[in-house]
Amino acid sequence: MAYDKILITGEIEIVTGMHIGTGGEFAAIGAVDSPIIRDALSGLPMIPGSTLKGKLRSMLVKKYCPDSKDPHKDDVRIKRMFGGDFVDKGQKTVRASRLVFSDMILSNMDELKSYNIGSPTEVKFENTITRVTAVANPRQIERVIRGSKFTFEILYNLENESEAKEDIILLTEAMKMLEYDYIGGHGSRGYGRVKFAGLKAESKLAGTDVTEINNALKGVLI
Repeated sequence: MAYDKILITGEIEIVTGMHIGTGGEFAAIGAVDSPIIRDALSGLPMIPGSTLKGKLRSMLVKKYCPDSKDPHKDDVRIKRMFGGDFVDKGQKTVRASRLVFSDMILSNMDELKSYNIGSPTEVKFENTITRVTAVANPRQIERVIRGSKFTFEILYNLENESEAKEDIILLTEAMKMLEYDYIGGHGSRGYGRVKFAGLKAESKLAGTDVTEINNALKGVLI
């Protein structure tokens, strides 16, 4: 079997306001307390590939390794898809992820403008209350607005054709779980619901038949 790279493309639509922060703690006076991360070139909102990858992996860990806090003990299927260490004939080896996630940039700004929306973000005012003193701590959180769409690309390194179908089914399972969870911060407050659309796979190197992979991807759409 020839080594191949399978390109999986699709779209993530934001169902409820999403906040993926910059990680910085400094905010100038009068500025938003928690800004979102943006693409440096265009200034548009982005979803880092590492954020999506980490969230999909965590979904699978919750299901298949609920009692383990050690990533070295993750299910072997999760490690071969997302990277991890393996023991082969008494020797420990580290294998890279079979999945490569690209960063995602907002892709439907023109559509949003057609709805007379001037900005793809909004500022949500939140309050935390200290239970002992009842003192309020107001803050401003920037969110990507609902209806925003991000085109994504995931490269799947086809290393073992006999494992490919199982791998992709695992990936689609994680995507379906994510649609009922959230991405980014403040999920318990209703932020970060997403849905996937237009999922498609194609062989980029060896002309591998991807019919079964595309059939599995169709199962994500709800």
